[in-house]
Amino acid sequence: MIRLTWVQPEDLIGHELRQAELEGRDVSSVRSRWLAAGGNAAPTTAGASPAPAPPHLRALAEQLLDELSLPLWAGVPHGEWGLPCSSEAESLGKGGHSPRCRAPITEAQAPHDLQHRLHAAWLGRAAGCLLGKPVEKLPLTGIRQLAKAAGNWPLNTWFTEKGVPPDLLAAHPWNKRSARTSLAENIDGMPEDDDLNYPLLNLVLLQRHGKTFTTTDVARLWLDELPAGRTFTAERIAYRNLLTGIEPPHTATHRNPFREWVGALIRADLHGWTNPGDPAAAAAQARRDAALTHTANGVHGAEFAAATIAEAAAGRGDVHHCLRAGLAVVPPDSRLALAVRHGIQLAEKEKDFDRVVDLLHAAHADHHWVHVIPNTALLAAALTHADGDFSGSITRAVSGGWDTDSNGATAGSVAGLLAGRPDRIPERWTAPLKNRLATSIGDFDGIGFDTLAELTAREAHRS
Repeated sequence: MIRLTWVQPEDLIGHELRQAELEGRDVSSVRSRWLAAGGNAAPTTAGASPAPAPPHLRALAEQLLDELSLPLWAGVPHGEWGLPCSSEAESLGKGGHSPRCRAPITEAQAPHDLQHRLHAAWLGRAAGCLLGKPVEKLPLTGIRQLAKAAGNWPLNTWFTEKGVPPDLLAAHPWNKRSARTSLAENIDGMPEDDDLNYPLLNLVLLQRHGKTFTTTDVARLWLDELPAGRTFTAERIAYRNLLTGIEPPHTATHRNPFREWVGALIRADLHGWTNPGDPAAAAAQARRDAALTHTANGVHGAEFAAATIAEAAAGRGDVHHCLRAGLAVVPPDSRLALAVRHGIQLAEKEKDFDRVVDLLHAAHADHHWVHVIPNTALLAAALTHADGDFSGSITRAVSGGWDTDSNGATAGSVAGLLAGRPDRIPERWTAPLKNRLATSIGDFDGIGFDTLAELTAREAHRS
């Protein structure tokens, strides 16, 4: 029997119980019924349990998922949240200006500068993702031990198994899908990854529909261009829902315990890249994209990332200013905003980044390693602690564990924009990419990052 990950009812129920508790709901009675019937907790790492549940237990899981289902709009942000251009908003920026109140960058102002920044952003996203690929799903202790054994701690370059004792490799095996393409000794261009597939998809989205696209446009594009096997967690649930005739925004809520995981955030880059200097517009695009798959903090994570990236794409502020722009577009009392501020505060206070990471892991021990809240807190902490430095940003993001390739990718995107040009990113990160990206999306397989920057710049300047 094929054990398709991220969709088996007997696995989803454990994740749903956990997610509902994070949302403040009392699900103790449902949990008791599930455990009393012989049900298990959700898989801790992989997307499917080792063996299928018997028919009666699967039927119970489906029944309980429906009992726990959210009302359609529960937790879904409405309209455009944000601070107005007021004294309250202005206090967020060092220069006395709210990120929401600043004029976007136009083509007439910086046509070549933006394309250079976008080229660096594409490269940065790829490099950060590639750095994190071999250690995705590994525990924090395993990541540290593997890097230390290779003399690469604090993390400063690609992971390698050269010099790593066999017993350590057996205890903490590399990600089985990534080791052959992402260890230092194996890198030959940028391999396919969902963290790069989604920016490509959103490039096609803007080419076809412009910046006024709808969530339904996103759904149709996925069915046209995105192989189902290249989706995971909330994206796979939404894809399945579409195939059964469920339409957005129901796709984000129907039997979807991953609605606050990190998937929408990793789709946000294009929305930021194509709205330089306009974080509110970037966040609005990210929200319409995210609504296909996510609710509440899952959506806020995408808004935060898009707005941060949009301000970095303008080239007129440091990383700390850009993070404030990101925070300005999400509700300040949301769990996402509280976690991000905590991550930033720890990074400002602690000189040792390992200490920052340990404190974050302690604070978010009740979250799954793919949940958006701990990952966004770590991302903000890494960018803050590195103070805009490219190498420091991606290595800190990856060394913190959890969703290593996604965090490295987003950190690399922001840090690449701040670097401003590809030649300002250390060559050890860009040369192995060989200006070549592998993908199963459309006709993009083998495309160069320079070409992607040119195509992205065109969409940035489309009205």
